[in-house]
Amino acid sequence: MPHSSTPAVLVLADGTVHHGLAFGAIGTTTGEICFNTGMTGYQEVFTDPSYFGQILIMNAAHIGNYGVKEADVESDSVKISGLIGRNLEEQYSRKQAMGSLDEYLKAHSIVSIEGVDTRSLVAHIRTKGAMNCIISSETTDIDALKKKLQAVPNMDGLELASKVSTATAYELGDPTSAVRIAVMDYGVKRNILQCMVERGAHVKVFPARTSLQEVKQFAPNGYFISNGPGDPAPMDYAVAMVKEVMKEGKPLFGICLGHQLLALANDIPTFKMHHGHRGLNHPVKNLETGRSEITTQNHGFGVDPEAVKKADHIQITHVNLNDQSIEGIRVKGKPAFSVQYHPEATPGPHDSRYLFDQFIDMIKASKN
Repeated sequence: MPHSSTPAVLVLADGTVHHGLAFGAIGTTTGEICFNTGMTGYQEVFTDPSYFGQILIMNAAHIGNYGVKEADVESDSVKISGLIGRNLEEQYSRKQAMGSLDEYLKAHSIVSIEGVDTRSLVAHIRTKGAMNCIISSETTDIDALKKKLQAVPNMDGLELASKVSTATAYELGDPTSAVRIAVMDYGVKRNILQCMVERGAHVKVFPARTSLQEVKQFAPNGYFISNGPGDPAPMDYAVAMVKEVMKEGKPLFGICLGHQLLALANDIPTFKMHHGHRGLNHPVKNLETGRSEITTQNHGFGVDPEAVKKADHIQITHVNLNDQSIEGIRVKGKPAFSVQYHPEATPGPHDSRYLFDQFIDMIKASKN
């Protein structure tokens, strides 16, 4: 049941208006609207740096019903710009929870709206495509909100990765490990790092704009190119880094944004998707094994499928079974590969965690 009587309003760039009730912090927020089809794992989703600059619709009818817990995070803060839900719950059932979703969103100053027909709203986005929007619980003046919304930059062409990257380098794992991985942080999730540490790797996470010369002082024998928010096309500094790493000939693995950057480094363009892929149940086929995987995804940009097919030096390794979009590539003749989805899958199924095993094995083989 709604716990607030404070009115809130959601306005989309195409003029669509939804009225509801305030949840979380009172205020006004803007960003690109997107939706996630997952029914669980909302705290991990909210703290995923790849959502930076976006206002998120959660498709599930009830969000917040198991509260929040300190361990269930993918970064040090909530990264979404705002939240839209049908029923955002203040009461929760999990005994281990440290508090309610409402308290959590207030602590992180996240403006949210509940009481919205999210089923209808998601259908609208699937038809009309991603666009900017504004949520306000300060004012219901639609004309004033539309005027403010006009000043919000489009996600297409927006470089955001450097805004969520770590400010200083840090290390995780056993420092005596023979597997040393340099992680380029463009918005890396904590459980991606954990998946490498659990496999015995020692990782060092570097700020987005770190030079290869500085990274090489760590003496890595493998490189990881992370996920992150925004448009990959304007990230010239990251594309240049990936090109330099490929020249070294050491194993390289990219996830999500890292997948797009590997493509750009091989002269394959990326594009803005109609409404993106975000959820926990996207079917992907591994073309090398013939097996299908249920995957976790969060991306609004993709790799140009026609350009990939024309590139003789690129092998397509994975495709999306819903729309045939490119989900994985490998550079022929080099130990470099990437996937568009999230094999760490927090939240989500662990069908694809074998990719971390492949990366570690590739590094060990390269050393030998």
